[in-house]
Amino acid sequence: MNSPSNDLIKDVLRLLHPALPGMLLAVLTLLFGFGLGIVFGLNEDIIKSRLKASAAEVRESVYHGNDAAIKAVLDKSWVYMQRAHLHAGSLGATAISLILLASLLGTPPGLTRAISFGLGAGGLGYSVFWLWAGFRAPALGGTGAAKESLKWLAMPSSGAMVVATAAVAVLLIVVIVRRRAAHPTH
Repeated sequence: MNSPSNDLIKDVLRLLHPALPGMLLAVLTLLFGFGLGIVFGLNEDIIKSRLKASAAEVRESVYHGNDAAIKAVLDKSWVYMQRAHLHAGSLGATAISLILLASLLGTPPGLTRAISFGLGAGGLGYSVFWLWAGFRAPALGGTGAAKESLKWLAMPSSGAMVVATAAVAVLLIVVIVRRRAAHPTH
């Protein structure tokens, strides 16, 4: 015999099922952020040396021997890598929260799946963008060039995150309006 708590668990799992692929991507985003923190903590000097070597390879052709310009790009590249770590943590947690919310609002499965995928893939893609831009910048001569070269990743991933977040906001408004219409106050 099913207990009420077993029925509740089954209902929640049924609501979450369409969101699981997006939820997996959101959890992978968190793991990416945690992994970056570990890698940075253990290998900061190695990473910075690799960035410096990348800039040194193009010192004359890209930087025209300007060591101050190289230093500025190297410093900003490291900031971009840290930004990847921070974005992964915040976007992964945000995605999980919004996916749970969208699932529990009773959203149709197809819409839940789309929202969750947008949140999960958007957060992961945007976090990867910042790391990759940080790695590319020294060889390209600047962070602007690195961001431009990866616009194909940044724009759709950040756009997916924003559109999916806006969709959750719209769902909340719909639920609020429907509740008020069903239970008008006197």
